[in-house]
Amino acid sequence: MTGSTKSVFAALACALALVFSAAPSQATAAGSASAAKAKPKAKAAPVRASAPKAPAARSSAVGRSAKSTKPQALGKADAGMRVRGTPLARAAQPARVVRTVALSAAPAASRVSVRGARRGARMMHADFVAAPTSIGAAIGLKATDDPLALHSSVAFVVDQDSGETLFEKNSQAVLPIASITKLMTALVTVDARLPLGEMIEVTDAEIDTEKHTRSRLAVGTRLTRGEMLHLALMASENRASHALGRTYPGGLPAFVAAMNAKARALGMHDTVYNDPTGLSSRNQSNARDLVKLMRVAYEHPIIREYSTASDLTVDTGHRVVTFRNTNRLVRENAWDIGMQKTGFINEAGNCLVMQARIDDRRVWVVLLDAHGGAARATDAWRLRRFIGGELRNFSTLKVRSPA
Repeated sequence: MTGSTKSVFAALACALALVFSAAPSQATAAGSASAAKAKPKAKAAPVRASAPKAPAARSSAVGRSAKSTKPQALGKADAGMRVRGTPLARAAQPARVVRTVALSAAPAASRVSVRGARRGARMMHADFVAAPTSIGAAIGLKATDDPLALHSSVAFVVDQDSGETLFEKNSQAVLPIASITKLMTALVTVDARLPLGEMIEVTDAEIDTEKHTRSRLAVGTRLTRGEMLHLALMASENRASHALGRTYPGGLPAFVAAMNAKARALGMHDTVYNDPTGLSSRNQSNARDLVKLMRVAYEHPIIREYSTASDLTVDTGHRVVTFRNTNRLVRENAWDIGMQKTGFINEAGNCLVMQARIDDRRVWVVLLDAHGGAARATDAWRLRRFIGGELRNFSTLKVRSPA
């Protein structure tokens, strides 16, 4: 082999060595570049859901959070979310918010897209409404220091015979009272001495155009005034209550005026009525005024009887319908309730007023703005145990409102 040939082979060997030594680093670089391109595509960072004024709460309430891959349980506010008519908790387990578009400036309505983890991670849309905030909660009454840990923003218990205050929590707070209004509706109706046997027909005027509530009293239903009064007090029937006001001499305006006149006559200076059903949040009062109302309403046996009946079956002309009392406590043997009325609209929360006998003591009980129908019953039980037991050691417990 000549010297020139050896030089060529030596140069070729050096070139090949350089090629093979550079190949691994190039492969690594190519793999890194490929991985870098694939990574964002495989794990796109989700956009957090944000409802106006409460972005953190809404993003963490549904499915998985951005910091954890563990499924989270749905919060109370999300328990009512539905996906195309199917409960969200059942339709997407777990779920993850990936996009949100606010429908309005208010936090009550938002639209989110929910990615289901089941087979194929297909996209589903859920329309949900955030749990409404009552006026009592909005002004901070829920923060009141309360040794009984009541769910209600307002609680007031008064001895019926002595007038002694046994328990007091925000008793002077003026709030919407929802269907507690119907107690005044009944009082005005009874005081007017209108014939209870007179037939009243449900008309289009009784259709609720404010809260869009439903009723089993269809337009065209004919019942006696007594039956309408019975349903208004026992089953909190809005169309029955409205019909009582509409058929009052002078019509609905005269009836509402009579309600407000009666309130002034009873010394209910912090009370105002806007309609006979309580659907309007402008029907407002406080616990002290409501005790004054109960004292007078309790004098009428028909109000006591109708408000505490467990059920009533009526023939609407279309079908036979059975209505039940909205207060579960009247069906419990442990309770001796002489008169009661429940109420609920979003602005007022769940409300309850009643006369009851607790441990041989007759009392007036007012509960306003409880979060849930079961919560107001739970509060009534807590007050019952408190009055029947610990109250023997002292006469009054007054809860201090937040500063």
